Amino acid sequence: MTRPVPKDWILGISPYVPGKSAADDGRPLVKLSANENPLGSSPLARAAFVAAAADLATYPDPSATALRKAIAAAHDLDPARVIYGTGSDELLHIAASAYAGPGDEILYVRYGFAVYDIAARRVGATPVIAPDADFATDVDALLACVTERTKVVFLANPNNPTGTMTSREDIARLHAGLRPDILFVLDQAYAEYLDAGEDDGGLELARSAPNVLVTRTFSKIFGLAAERIGWGYASAEVIDALHRIRAPFNVTTVGQAAAIAATADSEWVEQSRVHNRQWREWLASEIAALANHGLRAVPSKANFLLVLFDGALTAEAAMKGLWDEGFATRWLPGQGLPNGLRITIGTEAQMRAVAAKLRAMAEAA
Repeated sequence: MTRPVPKDWILGISPYVPGKSAADDGRPLVKLSANENPLGSSPLARAAFVAAAADLATYPDPSATALRKAIAAAHDLDPARVIYGTGSDELLHIAASAYAGPGDEILYVRYGFAVYDIAARRVGATPVIAPDADFATDVDALLACVTERTKVVFLANPNNPTGTMTSREDIARLHAGLRPDILFVLDQAYAEYLDAGEDDGGLELARSAPNVLVTRTFSKIFGLAAERIGWGYASAEVIDALHRIRAPFNVTTVGQAAAIAATADSEWVEQSRVHNRQWREWLASEIAALANHGLRAVPSKANFLLVLFDGALTAEAAMKGLWDEGFATRWLPGQGLPNGLRITIGTEAQMRAVAAKLRAMAEAA
C-alpha cells in the first residue's frame, strides 16, 4: 500500500527524552531530573503572570516588543537584535534550519546537549561529534573536526549534561579558529548561575561578530520552565534569517509578562544563584567523600552535578535506589554515559536526603 514516507534523516532521529517525574511503577517523585529552580518562580513574575491572564482571547504581541526591550536593557543590547522563542530549543532548531541542510555538517562536542543531534538530523545535516577532554570541551578537538562542509557549531557553556565550563579565552580562540561562514551558536542556558568574573564573553562576541548567536532561557534560574521562553542575540543578518522561519506568536502573553517581571527581579536571581552554589558545592563534597567507592562528580558551574559511578554501585542501581527514596534523577545511557547520573541541585532537605541515600548504597554495594 502506498503511504507517506518520512525522509531518511527523520527516521534516524532518536527523540528527546525528558527527565522522569515518576518511577516505572507510576509513583510520583521529586523531580531532580530537569534542572528546574527548586525555589520556584520570582513572586514578581507570578504576579505579572496572573495579571496578564485576564486576557486570553487575543493573540500575544507577535514582536514581543516589551520583552525584547527588557532583555536588551538588562544586558546593554540592541532590542532589534534580540530574538525570542519557545524555549531556547526553538532557537537552536531554527539556527540549524536556516544555515544547514543535506550535505552540510553540524559540529558539537561529545556529551553535548541532546537537542543538537536532533536539530542537525531534522534538517538532513550530518552531525559531527568532537572528542571531549575529561567530559569538558576540547577546543583543539573541535577545530580539528571542522571541514569545508561545516556550517554550524553548537557549544553549551556551561555544558549540559556535564556542567563543565569553557573559559572566555578558549571561547575567543574557538571563534577565531572558525571560518566566517560558520555560525557559532553559544548556548548559555545556565549562564545566570555563574559568579562575577566567570562569564565567557559570548554576548560581547555577538555584539561585534557577524557569525555568533548566543541563546539563553527563562526556564532555569528564572523558574519559568512551564512557559517555555527563550531568547537569543546575534547580528542583524542572522536575526533576519531566523525570523523568517520563527513560528508566529511563539511566546504567550502571560509568558511575556512573567519574563519581563523576572528580568527585573535581580534579588530573586541572586538568591537562586547563592542557593545553587552553596548546595552544589556541598553535594560535590559529599560525592568526593565517596571516591573510594568509585563515585566522582564532574566539576560543575550549572545547577546540577554529573555523578559518575565506577565502582560496585552502578548509575542505574543508584537511580533506582533514589526512586525508593522518592527522587527522580537523570540516567544518561542514551547520551553515552551509562555510568552517569545528572542530579539537579534541589532544596537543602532534598540534597541531604540524596547524599545520605547515595552514601548508604555505596557503602552497601
